[in-house]
Amino acid sequence: MRVLLAAVAAGAVGGPGAAGLAQPTSVVNGPHNLSAGGPGPIRAAAEPEVCIFCHTPHNASPILPLWNRSTPVEAYTIYSSRTLEAQPGQPTGMSKMCLSCHDGTIALGSVLSRGTPIPLAAGITTLPPGASNVGTDLSDDHPISFRYDGALASRDPKIKHPSMLPPAVRLDSNSELQCTSCHNAHNDSLGKFLVMRNTNSELCLACHQVGTTTVASHGDCAACHQPHTAPSGPYLLRGGTIRETCLRCHDGSHPGSPDVSADLSKVFTHDTNSRVDPPEPIVDHVACTDCHEPHTMTPGTGQPPNIHGDFGRVSGMSASGSAVQAATDEFQVCFKCHADGSTRRPWVPRVVIQNNTRLQFSPSAVSFHPVEAPGRSASVPSLKPGWTVGSMVYCSSCHGSDTGRSFGGSGPDGVHGSAFAPVLVARYETADRISESAQAYALCYRCHERGSILADESFTSHKEHVEVAKASCAACHDAHGIASAQGTSTKNSHLINFDTRVVAPDPVTGRLEYVNQGMLRGACYLRCHGQNHSPKSYP
Repeated sequence: MRVLLAAVAAGAVGGPGAAGLAQPTSVVNGPHNLSAGGPGPIRAAAEPEVCIFCHTPHNASPILPLWNRSTPVEAYTIYSSRTLEAQPGQPTGMSKMCLSCHDGTIALGSVLSRGTPIPLAAGITTLPPGASNVGTDLSDDHPISFRYDGALASRDPKIKHPSMLPPAVRLDSNSELQCTSCHNAHNDSLGKFLVMRNTNSELCLACHQVGTTTVASHGDCAACHQPHTAPSGPYLLRGGTIRETCLRCHDGSHPGSPDVSADLSKVFTHDTNSRVDPPEPIVDHVACTDCHEPHTMTPGTGQPPNIHGDFGRVSGMSASGSAVQAATDEFQVCFKCHADGSTRRPWVPRVVIQNNTRLQFSPSAVSFHPVEAPGRSASVPSLKPGWTVGSMVYCSSCHGSDTGRSFGGSGPDGVHGSAFAPVLVARYETADRISESAQAYALCYRCHERGSILADESFTSHKEHVEVAKASCAACHDAHGIASAQGTSTKNSHLINFDTRVVAPDPVTGRLEYVNQGMLRGACYLRCHGQNHSPKSYP
Protein backbone atom coordinates (compact mmCIF):
# COMPACT_ATOMS: atom_id res chain seq x y z
CA MET A 1 0.00 0.00 0.00
CA ARG A 2 2.87 2.41 0.78
CA VAL A 3 4.34 1.83 -2.67
CA LEU A 4 0.96 2.38 -4.27
CA LEU A 5 0.37 5.62 -2.37
CA ALA A 6 3.83 6.88 -3.29
CA ALA A 7 3.13 6.17 -6.94
CA VAL A 8 -0.14 8.05 -6.75
CA ALA A 9 1.54 11.01 -5.11
CA ALA A 10 4.23 11.04 -7.79
CA GLY A 11 1.55 11.09 -10.47
CA ALA A 12 -0.31 13.86 -8.69
CA VAL A 13 2.58 16.25 -8.67
CA GLY A 14 3.88 15.27 -12.09
CA GLY A 15 7.37 14.48 -10.77
CA PRO A 16 10.04 12.52 -12.58
CA GLY A 17 8.69 9.26 -11.16
CA ALA A 18 5.46 9.64 -13.09
CA ALA A 19 7.03 8.76 -16.42
CA GLY A 20 8.23 5.44 -15.04
CA LEU A 21 4.84 4.27 -13.75
CA ALA A 22 3.56 0.99 -15.18
CA GLN A 23 0.02 2.34 -15.17
CA PRO A 24 -0.99 3.98 -18.46
CA THR A 25 -2.99 6.49 -16.45
CA SER A 26 -3.18 7.70 -12.87
CA VAL A 27 -5.70 9.12 -10.47
CA VAL A 28 -4.76 12.57 -11.77
CA ASN A 29 -6.48 12.17 -15.12
CA GLY A 30 -9.38 10.04 -13.95
CA PRO A 31 -12.80 10.67 -12.34
CA HIS A 32 -11.37 10.10 -8.84
CA ASN A 33 -9.42 13.36 -9.14
CA LEU A 34 -11.91 15.56 -7.32
CA SER A 35 -9.61 18.59 -7.22
CA ALA A 36 -10.67 21.81 -8.90
CA GLY A 37 -8.55 20.82 -11.90
CA GLY A 38 -9.97 17.31 -12.15
CA PRO A 39 -11.27 16.05 -15.51
CA GLY A 40 -14.49 14.53 -14.20
CA PRO A 41 -17.97 16.05 -13.84
CA ILE A 42 -17.64 16.17 -10.02
CA ARG A 43 -14.83 18.36 -8.65
CA ALA A 44 -14.00 20.83 -5.92
CA ALA A 45 -14.79 24.52 -6.17
CA ALA A 46 -11.21 25.60 -5.43
CA GLU A 47 -9.25 22.76 -3.75
CA PRO A 48 -6.02 22.09 -5.71
CA GLU A 49 -4.93 18.91 -3.90
CA VAL A 50 -5.73 15.56 -5.49
CA CYS A 51 -5.04 12.83 -2.94
CA ILE A 52 -6.59 14.67 0.01
CA PHE A 53 -10.07 13.36 -0.73
CA CYS A 54 -8.93 9.88 0.32
CA HIS A 55 -5.47 10.14 1.90
CA THR A 56 -3.47 12.36 4.23
CA PRO A 57 0.14 12.07 5.47
CA HIS A 58 -0.70 13.23 9.00
CA ASN A 59 -3.47 12.59 11.53
CA ALA A 60 -5.00 9.91 9.37
CA SER A 61 -7.56 7.41 10.62
CA PRO A 62 -6.18 4.08 11.88
CA ILE A 63 -6.98 2.53 8.52
CA LEU A 64 -4.37 1.83 5.90
CA PRO A 65 -3.30 3.44 3.71
CA LEU A 66 -3.32 6.79 5.58
CA TRP A 67 -7.09 7.02 5.20
CA ASN A 68 -8.55 10.53 5.36
CA ARG A 69 -12.25 9.74 5.64
CA SER A 70 -14.66 8.56 8.29
CA THR A 71 -15.96 5.01 8.13
CA PRO A 72 -19.66 4.81 7.23
CA VAL A 73 -21.89 3.84 10.15
CA GLU A 74 -25.08 3.29 8.18
CA ALA A 75 -26.76 -0.12 8.43
CA TYR A 76 -26.50 -1.90 5.10
CA THR A 77 -28.90 -4.33 3.47
CA ILE A 78 -26.48 -7.06 2.49
CA TYR A 79 -26.48 -9.32 -0.55
CA SER A 80 -27.97 -12.73 0.14
CA SER A 81 -29.00 -15.54 -2.17
CA ARG A 82 -29.61 -19.27 -2.18
CA THR A 83 -25.88 -19.88 -2.62
CA LEU A 84 -24.34 -17.12 -0.51
CA GLU A 85 -25.72 -16.05 2.85
CA ALA A 86 -25.15 -12.57 4.29
CA GLN A 87 -23.00 -12.40 7.41
CA PRO A 88 -23.21 -9.94 10.33
CA GLY A 89 -20.68 -7.13 10.08
CA GLN A 90 -20.55 -6.93 6.31
CA PRO A 91 -19.28 -4.97 4.50
CA THR A 92 -15.74 -4.84 5.84
CA GLY A 93 -12.25 -3.62 4.99
CA MET A 94 -11.57 -1.79 1.78
CA SER A 95 -15.17 -2.09 0.66
CA LYS A 96 -16.19 0.04 3.63
CA MET A 97 -13.62 2.60 2.51
CA CYS A 98 -15.09 2.70 -1.00
CA LEU A 99 -18.58 3.07 0.44
CA SER A 100 -17.53 6.17 2.40
CA CYS A 101 -18.16 7.95 -0.92
CA HIS A 102 -20.20 5.48 -2.93
CA ASP A 103 -23.08 4.83 -0.52
CA GLY A 104 -24.08 8.51 -0.71
CA THR A 105 -24.24 9.06 3.07
CA ILE A 106 -21.02 11.05 3.66
CA ALA A 107 -20.17 14.31 1.91
CA LEU A 108 -17.44 13.90 -0.70
CA GLY A 109 -15.54 16.85 0.78
CA SER A 110 -15.77 15.58 4.35
CA VAL A 111 -12.17 14.64 5.21
CA LEU A 112 -10.45 14.15 8.56
CA SER A 113 -7.58 16.56 7.84
CA ARG A 114 -9.88 19.56 7.42
CA GLY A 115 -12.07 21.14 10.05
CA THR A 116 -14.82 21.80 7.53
CA PRO A 117 -15.82 19.89 4.41
CA ILE A 118 -14.12 20.87 1.16
CA PRO A 119 -16.73 22.70 -0.97
CA LEU A 120 -17.52 21.12 -4.33
CA ALA A 121 -18.58 22.96 -7.46
CA ALA A 122 -22.24 23.32 -8.37
CA GLY A 123 -23.29 22.80 -4.76
CA ILE A 124 -22.68 19.04 -4.89
CA THR A 125 -22.21 17.37 -1.51
CA THR A 126 -22.68 13.62 -2.02
CA LEU A 127 -22.63 11.49 -5.14
CA PRO A 128 -25.83 12.14 -7.09
CA PRO A 129 -28.16 9.19 -7.78
CA GLY A 130 -26.79 6.99 -10.52
CA ALA A 131 -24.49 4.12 -11.27
CA SER A 132 -21.69 5.27 -8.93
CA ASN A 133 -24.01 5.81 -5.95
CA VAL A 134 -24.95 2.28 -4.87
CA GLY A 135 -26.74 3.45 -1.73
CA THR A 136 -26.96 1.43 1.49
CA ASP A 137 -29.01 -1.36 -0.07
CA LEU A 138 -26.33 -3.73 -1.32
CA SER A 139 -28.71 -6.64 -1.93
CA ASP A 140 -28.82 -5.73 -5.64
CA ASP A 141 -25.03 -5.41 -5.99
CA HIS A 142 -22.34 -8.01 -6.50
CA PRO A 143 -21.55 -9.49 -3.07
CA ILE A 144 -18.54 -8.14 -1.21
CA SER A 145 -16.69 -8.86 2.02
CA PHE A 146 -17.34 -12.61 1.89
CA ARG A 147 -14.68 -15.21 2.43
CA TYR A 148 -13.60 -16.60 -0.93
CA ASP A 149 -11.87 -19.85 -0.09
CA GLY A 150 -11.70 -23.49 -1.08
CA ALA A 151 -14.73 -24.30 1.05
CA LEU A 152 -16.87 -21.85 -0.94
CA ALA A 153 -15.62 -23.30 -4.23
CA SER A 154 -16.49 -26.79 -3.01
CA ARG A 155 -20.04 -25.72 -2.17
CA ASP A 156 -20.58 -23.93 -5.46
CA PRO A 157 -19.15 -25.70 -8.54
CA LYS A 158 -19.68 -22.56 -10.61
CA ILE A 159 -17.05 -20.70 -8.55
CA LYS A 160 -13.37 -21.22 -9.32
CA HIS A 161 -10.94 -22.21 -6.60
CA PRO A 162 -9.13 -19.10 -5.29
CA SER A 163 -5.81 -20.59 -6.41
CA MET A 164 -7.02 -20.16 -10.00
CA LEU A 165 -7.60 -16.40 -9.76
CA PRO A 166 -5.41 -14.27 -12.04
CA PRO A 167 -2.88 -11.94 -10.35
CA ALA A 168 -4.98 -8.87 -11.11
CA VAL A 169 -7.89 -10.16 -8.99
CA ARG A 170 -6.77 -9.94 -5.40
CA LEU A 171 -8.41 -10.96 -2.15
CA ASP A 172 -7.64 -9.10 1.07
CA SER A 173 -5.55 -10.47 3.94
CA ASN A 174 -8.60 -12.29 5.31
CA SER A 175 -9.21 -14.01 1.95
CA GLU A 176 -12.28 -11.83 1.49
CA LEU A 177 -13.41 -10.51 -1.87
CA GLN A 178 -13.74 -6.72 -1.72
CA CYS A 179 -14.55 -3.89 -4.11
CA THR A 180 -10.81 -3.70 -4.78
CA SER A 181 -10.82 -7.24 -6.16
CA CYS A 182 -12.51 -5.88 -9.28
CA HIS A 183 -11.72 -2.14 -9.12
CA ASN A 184 -8.47 -0.20 -8.89
CA ALA A 185 -9.37 3.26 -7.61
CA HIS A 186 -6.18 4.81 -9.03
CA ASN A 187 -6.32 3.49 -12.59
CA ASP A 188 -9.24 4.04 -14.96
CA SER A 189 -7.42 3.06 -18.12
CA LEU A 190 -9.80 0.13 -18.73
CA GLY A 191 -12.94 2.00 -17.80
CA LYS A 192 -14.97 1.67 -14.60
CA PHE A 193 -11.66 1.37 -12.73
CA LEU A 194 -11.51 -2.34 -13.57
CA VAL A 195 -8.42 -4.30 -12.58
CA MET A 196 -8.43 -6.19 -15.91
CA ARG A 197 -10.26 -6.13 -19.20
CA ASN A 198 -13.83 -7.38 -19.35
CA THR A 199 -14.38 -6.98 -23.10
CA ASN A 200 -15.03 -10.70 -23.47
CA SER A 201 -16.14 -11.19 -19.85
CA GLU A 202 -12.54 -11.91 -18.81
CA LEU A 203 -13.00 -10.31 -15.39
CA CYS A 204 -16.28 -12.11 -14.70
CA LEU A 205 -14.81 -15.43 -15.79
CA ALA A 206 -11.81 -14.93 -13.56
CA CYS A 207 -14.00 -16.15 -10.69
CA HIS A 208 -17.04 -17.70 -12.34
CA GLN A 209 -16.97 -20.95 -14.32
CA VAL A 210 -20.37 -21.24 -15.95
CA GLY A 211 -19.61 -23.44 -18.93
CA THR A 212 -19.27 -22.53 -22.59
CA THR A 213 -21.78 -21.52 -25.22
CA THR A 214 -21.58 -21.01 -28.95
CA VAL A 215 -24.36 -18.41 -28.80
CA ALA A 216 -22.26 -15.25 -29.08
CA SER A 217 -24.55 -12.93 -27.14
CA HIS A 218 -24.82 -15.45 -24.30
CA GLY A 219 -21.06 -15.34 -23.91
CA ASP A 220 -21.19 -11.68 -22.89
CA CYS A 221 -22.02 -11.55 -19.18
CA ALA A 222 -22.94 -7.87 -19.44
CA ALA A 223 -25.69 -8.64 -21.95
CA CYS A 224 -27.79 -10.14 -19.15
CA HIS A 225 -26.13 -9.09 -15.89
CA GLN A 226 -25.15 -5.85 -14.22
CA PRO A 227 -23.00 -5.90 -11.08
CA HIS A 228 -24.52 -2.88 -9.33
CA THR A 229 -28.10 -1.76 -8.64
CA ALA A 230 -29.55 -4.67 -10.62
CA PRO A 231 -33.35 -4.57 -11.10
CA SER A 232 -33.63 -8.27 -10.20
CA GLY A 233 -31.84 -8.02 -6.86
CA PRO A 234 -29.30 -10.76 -6.02
CA TYR A 235 -29.48 -12.41 -9.43
CA LEU A 236 -27.86 -9.26 -10.84
CA LEU A 237 -30.02 -9.35 -13.97
CA ARG A 238 -30.68 -6.38 -16.21
CA GLY A 239 -34.42 -7.06 -16.03
CA GLY A 240 -36.62 -7.32 -12.98
CA THR A 241 -37.21 -11.02 -13.70
CA ILE A 242 -35.57 -13.72 -15.77
CA ARG A 243 -38.33 -13.31 -18.35
CA GLU A 244 -37.78 -9.55 -18.63
CA THR A 245 -34.05 -10.09 -19.00
CA CYS A 246 -34.45 -12.69 -21.75
CA LEU A 247 -36.97 -10.56 -23.63
CA ARG A 248 -34.48 -7.70 -23.84
CA CYS A 249 -33.11 -9.64 -26.82
CA HIS A 250 -35.81 -12.22 -27.59
CA ASP A 251 -38.52 -9.68 -28.38
CA GLY A 252 -37.93 -9.44 -32.12
CA SER A 253 -35.74 -6.36 -31.86
CA HIS A 254 -32.42 -8.18 -32.26
CA PRO A 255 -31.69 -9.78 -35.66
CA GLY A 256 -30.88 -13.46 -35.26
CA SER A 257 -32.55 -13.78 -31.86
CA PRO A 258 -35.84 -15.71 -31.92
CA ASP A 259 -38.87 -13.60 -31.04
CA VAL A 260 -40.48 -15.61 -28.25
CA SER A 261 -42.38 -12.59 -26.92
CA ALA A 262 -45.09 -13.18 -29.52
CA ASP A 263 -45.62 -16.74 -28.27
CA LEU A 264 -45.63 -15.63 -24.64
CA SER A 265 -48.45 -13.25 -25.52
CA LYS A 266 -50.70 -16.00 -26.90
CA VAL A 267 -53.78 -17.38 -25.15
CA PHE A 268 -52.09 -20.54 -23.85
CA THR A 269 -48.54 -20.19 -22.57
CA HIS A 270 -45.99 -21.47 -20.16
CA ASP A 271 -46.28 -18.90 -17.37
CA THR A 272 -42.84 -17.29 -17.10
CA ASN A 273 -43.91 -14.28 -15.06
CA SER A 274 -42.49 -15.55 -11.78
CA ARG A 275 -40.09 -13.28 -9.96
CA VAL A 276 -36.65 -14.57 -9.12
CA ASP A 277 -36.41 -13.20 -5.60
CA PRO A 278 -37.89 -14.83 -3.70
CA PRO A 279 -38.31 -17.76 -6.10
CA GLU A 280 -41.88 -18.95 -6.50
CA PRO A 281 -42.72 -22.68 -6.46
CA ILE A 282 -41.93 -24.31 -9.77
CA VAL A 283 -45.36 -26.02 -9.76
CA ASP A 284 -47.00 -22.61 -10.14
CA HIS A 285 -44.61 -20.77 -12.43
CA VAL A 286 -41.61 -21.47 -14.57
CA ALA A 287 -38.70 -19.28 -15.49
CA CYS A 288 -36.93 -19.39 -18.83
CA THR A 289 -33.94 -20.93 -17.03
CA ASP A 290 -36.01 -23.91 -15.87
CA CYS A 291 -35.83 -25.14 -19.47
CA HIS A 292 -32.77 -23.29 -20.81
CA GLU A 293 -29.31 -23.03 -19.26
CA PRO A 294 -28.16 -19.87 -21.10
CA HIS A 295 -24.44 -20.24 -20.38
CA THR A 296 -24.16 -23.59 -22.18
CA MET A 297 -26.61 -23.32 -25.07
CA THR A 298 -25.65 -24.36 -28.59
CA PRO A 299 -27.55 -24.22 -31.89
CA GLY A 300 -28.91 -27.24 -33.68
CA THR A 301 -31.56 -29.87 -33.10
CA GLY A 302 -31.55 -33.48 -32.03
CA GLN A 303 -33.49 -36.67 -32.64
CA PRO A 304 -36.05 -37.94 -30.10
CA PRO A 305 -35.53 -38.35 -27.26
CA ASN A 306 -32.17 -36.51 -27.27
CA ILE A 307 -32.21 -32.96 -25.95
CA HIS A 308 -31.86 -29.96 -28.27
CA GLY A 309 -28.74 -27.84 -28.04
CA ASP A 310 -30.72 -24.73 -27.13
CA PHE A 311 -31.65 -26.29 -23.80
CA GLY A 312 -28.00 -26.19 -22.69
CA ARG A 313 -26.84 -28.20 -19.70
CA VAL A 314 -30.13 -27.74 -17.86
CA SER A 315 -31.19 -29.96 -14.98
CA GLY A 316 -33.93 -32.56 -15.26
CA MET A 317 -35.63 -35.61 -13.80
CA SER A 318 -34.82 -39.07 -15.07
CA ALA A 319 -37.34 -41.68 -16.20
CA SER A 320 -36.90 -43.33 -12.78
CA GLY A 321 -37.72 -40.11 -10.93
CA SER A 322 -34.24 -39.09 -9.78
CA ALA A 323 -32.73 -35.64 -10.28
CA VAL A 324 -30.14 -35.26 -13.05
CA GLN A 325 -27.70 -32.39 -13.16
CA ALA A 326 -27.63 -32.17 -16.95
CA ALA A 327 -30.58 -33.62 -18.86
CA THR A 328 -29.78 -35.76 -21.89
CA ASP A 329 -33.37 -36.23 -23.08
CA GLU A 330 -36.01 -33.57 -23.61
CA PHE A 331 -38.61 -35.41 -21.52
CA GLN A 332 -36.29 -35.16 -18.51
CA VAL A 333 -36.68 -31.38 -18.57
CA CYS A 334 -40.46 -31.63 -18.86
CA PHE A 335 -40.62 -34.10 -15.97
CA LYS A 336 -39.30 -31.46 -13.56
CA CYS A 337 -42.77 -29.90 -13.58
CA HIS A 338 -45.04 -32.48 -15.15
CA ALA A 339 -44.12 -35.62 -13.23
CA ASP A 340 -43.66 -36.32 -9.52
CA GLY A 341 -45.13 -33.55 -7.38
CA SER A 342 -47.30 -32.08 -10.11
CA THR A 343 -50.51 -30.58 -8.72
CA ARG A 344 -52.20 -29.87 -12.02
CA ARG A 345 -55.33 -31.79 -12.97
CA PRO A 346 -55.40 -33.64 -16.30
CA TRP A 347 -56.72 -31.51 -19.14
CA VAL A 348 -59.50 -34.06 -19.81
CA PRO A 349 -61.26 -35.79 -16.85
CA ARG A 350 -60.91 -39.54 -17.25
CA VAL A 351 -61.71 -42.90 -15.71
CA VAL A 352 -58.05 -43.38 -14.82
CA ILE A 353 -56.80 -40.08 -13.39
CA GLN A 354 -53.07 -39.41 -13.58
CA ASN A 355 -51.05 -36.20 -13.88
CA ASN A 356 -47.59 -37.74 -13.62
CA THR A 357 -46.41 -37.94 -17.22
CA ARG A 358 -43.34 -39.89 -16.17
CA LEU A 359 -45.61 -42.80 -15.25
CA GLN A 360 -47.82 -42.35 -18.32
CA PHE A 361 -44.87 -42.44 -20.75
CA SER A 362 -42.98 -45.19 -18.93
CA PRO A 363 -42.03 -48.23 -21.05
CA SER A 364 -43.79 -50.28 -18.36
CA ALA A 365 -47.07 -48.40 -18.86
CA VAL A 366 -50.03 -50.28 -20.30
CA SER A 367 -50.03 -48.13 -23.45
CA PHE A 368 -48.31 -44.86 -24.21
CA HIS A 369 -47.19 -42.46 -26.89
CA PRO A 370 -43.50 -43.17 -27.63
CA VAL A 371 -41.78 -40.39 -25.67
CA GLU A 372 -39.51 -42.43 -23.37
CA ALA A 373 -39.37 -45.52 -25.57
CA PRO A 374 -40.89 -46.89 -28.81
CA GLY A 375 -44.54 -47.92 -28.47
CA ARG A 376 -45.85 -51.38 -27.65
CA SER A 377 -48.01 -52.03 -30.70
CA ALA A 378 -46.53 -54.04 -33.55
CA SER A 379 -49.13 -52.70 -35.98
CA VAL A 380 -50.32 -49.11 -36.41
CA PRO A 381 -51.83 -49.02 -39.91
CA SER A 382 -52.70 -45.31 -39.77
CA LEU A 383 -49.11 -44.03 -39.46
CA LYS A 384 -48.07 -41.62 -42.19
CA PRO A 385 -45.04 -42.35 -44.38
CA GLY A 386 -41.85 -41.68 -42.44
CA TRP A 387 -43.34 -42.94 -39.19
CA THR A 388 -42.95 -46.52 -37.97
CA VAL A 389 -43.86 -48.45 -34.83
CA GLY A 390 -40.24 -47.91 -33.78
CA SER A 391 -40.40 -44.11 -34.07
CA MET A 392 -40.19 -41.86 -31.03
CA VAL A 393 -41.50 -38.36 -30.46
CA TYR A 394 -40.66 -35.39 -28.28
CA CYS A 395 -43.07 -33.81 -25.82
CA SER A 396 -42.58 -30.77 -28.06
CA SER A 397 -43.75 -32.79 -31.07
CA CYS A 398 -47.25 -32.10 -29.76
CA HIS A 399 -46.75 -29.24 -27.31
CA GLY A 400 -45.26 -26.01 -28.64
CA SER A 401 -45.80 -22.99 -30.82
CA ASP A 402 -48.49 -23.26 -33.47
CA THR A 403 -46.44 -20.83 -35.58
CA GLY A 404 -43.08 -22.56 -35.14
CA ARG A 405 -40.87 -23.22 -38.14
CA SER A 406 -40.96 -26.99 -37.58
CA PHE A 407 -44.72 -26.91 -38.00
CA GLY A 408 -44.92 -24.78 -41.13
CA GLY A 409 -44.86 -21.33 -39.53
CA SER A 410 -42.32 -18.52 -39.53
CA GLY A 411 -41.84 -18.15 -35.77
CA PRO A 412 -39.46 -19.87 -33.36
CA ASP A 413 -40.02 -23.41 -32.13
CA GLY A 414 -40.43 -24.18 -28.46
CA VAL A 415 -43.10 -24.62 -25.82
CA HIS A 416 -43.47 -20.91 -25.06
CA GLY A 417 -47.06 -20.47 -26.19
CA SER A 418 -49.77 -21.39 -28.66
CA ALA A 419 -53.25 -20.45 -29.80
CA PHE A 420 -54.34 -24.03 -29.04
CA ALA A 421 -54.81 -25.51 -25.59
CA PRO A 422 -52.91 -26.88 -23.81
CA VAL A 423 -49.95 -25.24 -25.65
CA LEU A 424 -50.35 -27.52 -28.68
CA VAL A 425 -48.68 -27.14 -32.06
CA ALA A 426 -52.00 -27.72 -33.84
CA ARG A 427 -55.72 -27.84 -33.15
CA TYR A 428 -57.02 -30.81 -31.16
CA GLU A 429 -60.70 -30.70 -30.26
CA THR A 430 -61.58 -32.39 -26.98
CA ALA A 431 -65.19 -31.15 -26.77
CA ASP A 432 -68.03 -33.49 -27.67
CA ARG A 433 -70.05 -33.44 -30.91
CA ILE A 434 -67.48 -31.56 -32.99
CA SER A 435 -67.74 -32.19 -36.71
CA GLU A 436 -64.78 -34.19 -37.93
CA SER A 437 -62.38 -32.37 -40.25
CA ALA A 438 -58.72 -32.18 -41.07
CA GLN A 439 -58.61 -28.96 -39.07
CA ALA A 440 -60.48 -30.19 -35.96
CA TYR A 441 -57.96 -32.97 -35.35
CA ALA A 442 -54.95 -31.44 -37.07
CA LEU A 443 -52.69 -32.54 -34.20
CA CYS A 444 -53.60 -36.22 -34.56
CA TYR A 445 -53.41 -36.05 -38.34
CA ARG A 446 -49.82 -34.82 -38.21
CA CYS A 447 -48.76 -38.43 -37.64
CA HIS A 448 -51.88 -40.47 -38.38
CA GLU A 449 -53.32 -40.64 -41.91
CA ARG A 450 -56.84 -39.21 -41.84
CA GLY A 451 -57.95 -41.40 -44.74
CA SER A 452 -56.78 -44.52 -42.92
CA ILE A 453 -58.64 -43.56 -39.75
CA LEU A 454 -61.90 -42.90 -41.58
CA ALA A 455 -61.45 -46.11 -43.58
CA ASP A 456 -61.48 -48.06 -40.30
CA GLU A 457 -58.07 -49.62 -40.93
CA SER A 458 -57.10 -49.36 -37.26
CA PHE A 459 -60.52 -49.87 -35.67
CA THR A 460 -63.68 -51.12 -37.35
CA SER A 461 -65.84 -48.23 -36.11
CA HIS A 462 -63.59 -45.18 -36.21
CA LYS A 463 -65.68 -43.55 -38.94
CA GLU A 464 -68.91 -44.27 -37.07
CA HIS A 465 -67.60 -42.70 -33.87
CA VAL A 466 -65.63 -39.75 -35.19
CA GLU A 467 -67.53 -38.71 -38.30
CA VAL A 468 -71.10 -39.94 -37.74
CA ALA A 469 -71.49 -39.67 -33.94
CA LYS A 470 -69.09 -36.69 -33.78
CA ALA A 471 -67.16 -38.09 -30.85
CA SER A 472 -63.75 -36.55 -30.23
CA CYS A 473 -60.59 -38.65 -30.41
CA ALA A 474 -60.20 -37.63 -26.74
CA ALA A 475 -63.52 -39.25 -25.81
CA CYS A 476 -61.83 -42.66 -25.95
CA HIS A 477 -58.07 -42.05 -26.10
CA ASP A 478 -55.72 -40.60 -23.49
CA ALA A 479 -52.91 -39.08 -25.55
CA HIS A 480 -50.17 -39.53 -22.94
CA GLY A 481 -50.77 -43.07 -21.73
CA ILE A 482 -52.04 -45.20 -18.88
CA ALA A 483 -49.68 -46.05 -16.00
CA SER A 484 -49.05 -49.73 -15.28
CA ALA A 485 -50.29 -49.45 -11.68
CA GLN A 486 -53.65 -48.07 -12.81
CA GLY A 487 -54.61 -49.92 -15.96
CA THR A 488 -54.49 -53.31 -17.62
CA SER A 489 -53.66 -54.50 -21.09
CA THR A 490 -57.22 -55.78 -21.44
CA LYS A 491 -59.00 -52.55 -20.50
CA ASN A 492 -56.53 -49.86 -21.48
CA SER A 493 -54.71 -50.98 -24.60
CA HIS A 494 -54.55 -48.55 -27.52
CA LEU A 495 -54.58 -45.56 -25.09
CA ILE A 496 -58.19 -46.30 -24.11
CA ASN A 497 -59.14 -44.16 -21.10
CA PHE A 498 -62.63 -42.68 -21.45
CA ASP A 499 -63.53 -39.01 -21.04
CA THR A 500 -66.02 -39.05 -18.15
CA ARG A 501 -67.73 -35.91 -19.45
CA VAL A 502 -68.92 -37.93 -22.44
CA VAL A 503 -68.92 -41.56 -21.34
CA ALA A 504 -70.80 -42.93 -18.29
CA PRO A 505 -71.18 -46.40 -16.77
CA ASP A 506 -73.56 -48.76 -18.52
CA PRO A 507 -76.79 -48.65 -16.45
CA VAL A 508 -77.49 -52.32 -17.20
CA THR A 509 -74.20 -53.88 -16.09
CA GLY A 510 -72.80 -50.97 -14.05
CA ARG A 511 -69.53 -51.29 -15.92
CA LEU A 512 -67.49 -48.56 -17.62
CA GLU A 513 -64.73 -50.22 -19.54
CA TYR A 514 -63.35 -51.46 -22.82
CA VAL A 515 -62.37 -55.10 -23.20
CA ASN A 516 -59.66 -55.97 -25.72
CA GLN A 517 -60.50 -59.26 -27.45
CA GLY A 518 -57.63 -59.43 -29.92
CA MET A 519 -56.62 -57.80 -33.21
CA LEU A 520 -59.33 -55.31 -34.26
CA ARG A 521 -61.75 -56.95 -31.85
CA GLY A 522 -63.22 -55.66 -28.58
CA ALA A 523 -66.29 -54.81 -26.55
CA CYS A 524 -67.46 -51.75 -24.66
CA TYR A 525 -69.55 -51.56 -21.48
CA LEU A 526 -70.75 -47.94 -21.14
CA ARG A 527 -73.37 -45.35 -21.98
CA CYS A 528 -72.47 -42.71 -24.59
CA HIS A 529 -74.63 -40.25 -26.53
CA GLY A 530 -77.74 -41.78 -25.01
CA GLN A 531 -76.85 -45.28 -26.15
CA ASN A 532 -76.25 -48.21 -23.78
CA HIS A 533 -73.43 -50.58 -24.62
CA SER A 534 -74.18 -53.64 -22.50
CA PRO A 535 -71.88 -54.59 -24.18
CA LYS A 536 -71.37 -53.51 -27.78
CA SER A 537 -68.88 -55.67 -29.62
CA TYR A 538 -66.52 -54.75 -32.48
CA PRO A 539 -66.67 -55.74 -35.23
